[in-house]
Amino acid sequence: MTDHFDLIVIGGGTGGNGVARMAAAAGWSVASVDCLPFGGTCALRGCDPKKMLIAVTEGVEWASNMAGKGLLADAQVDWSDMMAFKRSFTEAMPDRIESGLEKVGVTTLHGQARFTGPDRIEVNGEVLRATHFHIATGARPMTLDIPGEEHLTTSTEFLELPTRPERIAFVGGGFIAMEFAHVVKRAGSSEVTVLEMMDRPLAPFDPDMVAMLVEATKELGVDLRVQAKVLKIEESDGELFVTVERPSGIETVACDLVVHATGRVPNIDHLNLEAAGVEYGRRGIEVSPFMRTSNPAIFAGGDCSDSGPNLTPVSANEGRVAAKNLLAGKDEREVNYPPIPSVVFTLPMVASVGLSEADAKDRGLAFDTKFEKTAGWYSSLRVGARRSGYKVFVEHGTGTILGAHLIGPGAEEQINLFAMAMGAGLTANQIKGVIFAYPSYASDISSMV
Repeated sequence: MTDHFDLIVIGGGTGGNGVARMAAAAGWSVASVDCLPFGGTCALRGCDPKKMLIAVTEGVEWASNMAGKGLLADAQVDWSDMMAFKRSFTEAMPDRIESGLEKVGVTTLHGQARFTGPDRIEVNGEVLRATHFHIATGARPMTLDIPGEEHLTTSTEFLELPTRPERIAFVGGGFIAMEFAHVVKRAGSSEVTVLEMMDRPLAPFDPDMVAMLVEATKELGVDLRVQAKVLKIEESDGELFVTVERPSGIETVACDLVVHATGRVPNIDHLNLEAAGVEYGRRGIEVSPFMRTSNPAIFAGGDCSDSGPNLTPVSANEGRVAAKNLLAGKDEREVNYPPIPSVVFTLPMVASVGLSEADAKDRGLAFDTKFEKTAGWYSSLRVGARRSGYKVFVEHGTGTILGAHLIGPGAEEQINLFAMAMGAGLTANQIKGVIFAYPSYASDISSMV
C-alpha cells in the first residue's frame, strides 16, 4: 500500500463516502479511514435502524387505531425478533459499503486517524501522507459532566439491546428520546420516563404541533417530565436511580436503563487538528461556504463541521460541494441550503420546514397563519388518527410559503412536498392549483395553504 494519496477521507459515513467515490472516479488515488465499520451513524447507528424498529411498532399503533373498526388484532412486539429484523439491514451494510468503495478504487483502512502534520495522519502507528484531506467524522453524544455519567447507555447501545428493559429513562427530550420512548413503550416496557430540562420537548419544532405530540405521548403511557434537570445517576443492587431537580423539588426515578439523549457534539477531539492547522470551535470545524477549512488543503463537512443542520442529506450535499471544489482545484462551487425538512419519527410524526412563527415575526415579515387541527379530516379518520394538524405561514402580498409545520399520518412525505414547493418558489395559489391524486396525504396540502 502506498503511503501517499491524492486524497484521504476521514470518516466512512454519508458525508465522506461520496467525496471518496467522486475523487476516485476522477482518477485520484484515494484512501478512506474509519475506526468503526463503514457506513456511518445514519446507516448503522441512527436513522435507518431506528426506522426499522419504528416500522415494527407501527403495527401496534395501527392495531390500536383500528380497534372497533373491523380489524381484530392483538399486536405485540417480540423484541428479539425486532432486533433481528433491524440487523438484517445493518449487518450487511458495512461490507456492502466498503466493497463498493474498493470497487471504484478507494483504499479502505480501519483505525483511528490522528493528524501529525498539515499533510499527514497516523493510523495504527503508520504515517500516511496526502495532498488533500476531507474530514467527515460526524458527531458523538455530548458529555454531561454529572456524577454517575458512566451508567448512561448511548443511543448506539440502545439499538443493540438483546432484551427489552422493563423500566427505562431517557435524559433529554429531543429526537432520540421521543422516538425511542415511543418505540420501547409500544414494545411493552412498563415504565418509560423522559426527562427534559426545558419547558417542553423538541424545542426547535412548532409549539402547537409539539403540544399535540405531548398529549399523544402521555396517552401512550410515557411519563414525560419537563423542567427536569438530571443531577446524578446512581447504581444499587442492579437498579439505577436518577436524581432530578424540578421546580417542585428533588425527584428520583428508579429504572433498569438510562439512555443518553441530550444531544450530540462534533466528533473531532481525537483528530489533533492543531497539528494540521485546522481551526475549530464549539460547533465544530470551521469551514467556508466552499467547505474548505483554515488549511486550504483540508475540507470538512457534515456533523463535525460548523456548517448546515446536522442531517444526513445535508452532509451528502456538503460532500458533493467539497468534492467539486477538490477536483476543480479552486473554490468553484458554494454550498447552498434549500428549504430543509426535518421529521421526528414518533407516532404521530412531527415535521417542519422553513421558518418558525417566532423567526418569521423576528424578521418583521407580514404573513397569514393557517392553523388547524385535522383529526376530523378524511385522511386522519381513515386511519383512526386521533391527533393531526398543520400550521403554515403565507406571506402577505407574495403568497410565499414561509414555513410549514405538521403532525399526523403522512407528515413525513407531506413535508417533503412543502420543501420542494418552497424550493421551487411556488406560491400558495400555485399549490392550490396542483391536481393531486385523491384520496392521498399529498392532496391535503392544497387545503393547508
